[in-house]
Amino acid sequence: MASIARSSLLRQVAAARPASSPSLIANAARAAAFHTTAKRSLLPPLPQKIEGTVNDAARVPPPSPSHGSYHWTFDRLVAASLVPLTVAPFAAGSLNPTLDALLCATILIHSHTGFQNIIVDYVPQYRTPRARKALIWGLNAATAIVGLALYEFETNDVGVTEAIKRVWKA
Repeated sequence: MASIARSSLLRQVAAARPASSPSLIANAARAAAFHTTAKRSLLPPLPQKIEGTVNDAARVPPPSPSHGSYHWTFDRLVAASLVPLTVAPFAAGSLNPTLDALLCATILIHSHTGFQNIIVDYVPQYRTPRARKALIWGLNAATAIVGLALYEFETNDVGVTEAIKRVWKA
């Protein structure tokens, strides 16, 4: 079965050379089925730092209510509140600026906490502290800019729900 997975060129080389050749065995072990190009790393690996030994216990982070069930519950409440806030302006038939502002603020909070969770989960503090800090600051700046843009759109233009209504009817 293993000979089926190997390419025909590899089988021809194996038949032409003696089996005692160590370079052939080493090259055959590196060959994989259906791989025709060499592996190229796009980014260099992160700095490797080993703390402790194999017999040490795993490091447990300090308990924090902002990274536990309260944070998860807040995210779920914001996500669940988006459903009635999205439907209410269209179902009621009236355009209320307060309801529109509440919808914009909830969408902004939902997006900010979602991207913050991605940064916290995939950019570890102990391996890349500067990159994580830069990403958090970038997220805060982007949230502030989007919040300002939504405020300007709500006060100086038609608003989010009216814009959606116009696009839907176009």
